[in-house]
Amino acid sequence: MPSIYVAIADDEALFRKGLSLLLEEDPEISVIIDAGNGQELLDALTTAERLPKVLLLDLKMPVLDGIETAKILKNDYPEINFIVLSTHFSKAFIVNMIELGAAGYLPKNSEPTEVIQTIRAVHEKGFYYNTTVLEVVREYMLTKKIPKLGTLHEEPLTSREQEILQLICEQYTSSEIAEKLFISRRTVEGHRNNLLLKLGCRNVAGLVVYALQHDLVQRPAHLRAGVV
Repeated sequence: MPSIYVAIADDEALFRKGLSLLLEEDPEISVIIDAGNGQELLDALTTAERLPKVLLLDLKMPVLDGIETAKILKNDYPEINFIVLSTHFSKAFIVNMIELGAAGYLPKNSEPTEVIQTIRAVHEKGFYYNTTVLEVVREYMLTKKIPKLGTLHEEPLTSREQEILQLICEQYTSSEIAEKLFISRRTVEGHRNNLLLKLGCRNVAGLVVYALQHDLVQRPAHLRAGVV
């Protein structure tokens, strides 16, 4: 029985259909929307009986490209986690799409196993950035001078929230955090929801970007980007 519902938006029909067939070989994945551009995707979402949990989004598409589509998704469908799958893999594109809420970013020539791994991780954790993407984000954040949390919010993070935020940014799952801190998964998810509210973020990917931007976490010496 499928548990991960996926949408694909890409103007290359052969690539899109082939990717769909590949993903459908995994018994846990079901591709429920197949769109040739951003507008087709949005039209499908308005009539869909079930919304996808994960979207694979190309950037260069006619009618409505991936960048404009991402802006609309961020406002209208924040519950859909989108992964950019594109030939455009420059630092500028990576940074801009992550700031728009991308839960992952992969080049189109990625191995099928990496695409499936990323889909699974995004479905479970809300985001997944491999080592290359994380390094681009970290390099970018180091060049930005943004006020810290205390100057922006009246309500500071508790020590437990700080601890959980750190582990989220290190790409631990809720279950792993619960085990590490000797608390229940439900408690972890409660703290995560509080963090989203306090920091004004719509999803976990936004939470990670915000934490890095505002220097709320220590930068881990060994990133766990290769671990699902």
